[in-house]
Amino acid sequence: SPDEGWQVYTSAQAPDGKCLCTAVIPVQGTCSRDLRSHQLRQLMEKVQNISQSMEVLDLRTYRDLQYVRNTESLMKGLDSRLKVAAESQKSLNAKSFQELKDKMTELLPLLPVLDQYKSDTRLIVHLKEEVRNLSGSLLAIQEEMGAYDYEELQQRVLMLEARLHACMQKLGCGKLTGVSNPITIRASGSRFGSWMTDTMTPSADSRVWYMDGYYKGRRVLEFRTLNDFVTGQNFVQHLLPHPWAGTGHVVFNGSLYYNKYQSNIAVKYHFRSRSVLVQRSLAGAGYNNTFPYSWGGFSDIDFMVDESGLWAVYTTNQNAGNIVVSRVDPQTLEVLRSWDTGYPKRSAGESFMICGTLYVTNSHLAGAKIYFAYYTNTSSYEYTDIPFHNQYSHISMLDYNPRERVLYTWNNGHQVIYNVTLFHVIKTSGEL
Repeated sequence: SPDEGWQVYTSAQAPDGKCLCTAVIPVQGTCSRDLRSHQLRQLMEKVQNISQSMEVLDLRTYRDLQYVRNTESLMKGLDSRLKVAAESQKSLNAKSFQELKDKMTELLPLLPVLDQYKSDTRLIVHLKEEVRNLSGSLLAIQEEMGAYDYEELQQRVLMLEARLHACMQKLGCGKLTGVSNPITIRASGSRFGSWMTDTMTPSADSRVWYMDGYYKGRRVLEFRTLNDFVTGQNFVQHLLPHPWAGTGHVVFNGSLYYNKYQSNIAVKYHFRSRSVLVQRSLAGAGYNNTFPYSWGGFSDIDFMVDESGLWAVYTTNQNAGNIVVSRVDPQTLEVLRSWDTGYPKRSAGESFMICGTLYVTNSHLAGAKIYFAYYTNTSSYEYTDIPFHNQYSHISMLDYNPRERVLYTWNNGHQVIYNVTLFHVIKTSGEL
């Protein structure tokens, strides 16, 4: 399904000789296996279960057979004594009768062993039927798949997946053309907050950071994995030296970037050393609900990361309340360059950066859509009409993660993600 696998749509050649294609990037960067692979895995599990049952059966049969062999001489002796007793009942005195009873008592444990053999016989019949079914299923799959065995097919899939990853990296940036339906990860916390993964670390690092509330907060929870975040387990707590304002925080290369409460100061907090590495004022940037998004919540300054680096979105009195986009040096927090988008920040629900383009929603409530796009590479803008399903009716945080190519959202106490559809223009001379 589109939520699981990589997909490329509508490849075509434009009149100018360029290749046009649209790619859907999944939540996780792994291809979903096909139906036959799933069936093969199920069959392999059945074979493993049958093998284990056979091993247990073999061990038990060996043990019981040894017991039967050990009782063989006892049974022969008892048989001869019974024959003597039957031929000459007068010689069967009390002592001899008691000896016969004792010998019979010694043979009583043989009864449950024989009962177990009956049960094992039924199990063998069942296992024979299972093996017959498995053989038929494997034969059918083999005929459909041809000469390739499962291991070879699996290796081919992994190689194709690696090539597809490399292809997507070469595709690089694209224009946003669609957003998937929301995928709810967890429902927790208050109405407002933020959550995120690191936008730059290797994919093996799946830590999740969680910051509940929109002002005066200092507690950041770090979960080891996404699954731990879903279950609320295996986390450590970071206590920030300065409280935060708003929900526009971002984790980039092991550090948290956030707006210091009651100021326009940007703070870089390093998680491993648990210390503030640098803080710097964003000159002229409004704060304390001077220029928030439409939902308020001290959301004056919003940090973002995309494929090209760290950004700050805010506004100033000089820009008459219109959104300013600034490239920020992640080491020094120095503003490298700024753009005036001309879009009033108080009219925006939320915004996010993808490939150097700022996308703005027209509301934080139900019925919102991605309404405006500003392109920093050309210093131009356009109005857009991209549907955006606001399932829980109150978005207070919306950020793009370029590593995973998904949108992270805090929606009325729900932590939600969206897949994105990007439109790519690739020169046909380029190698994919």
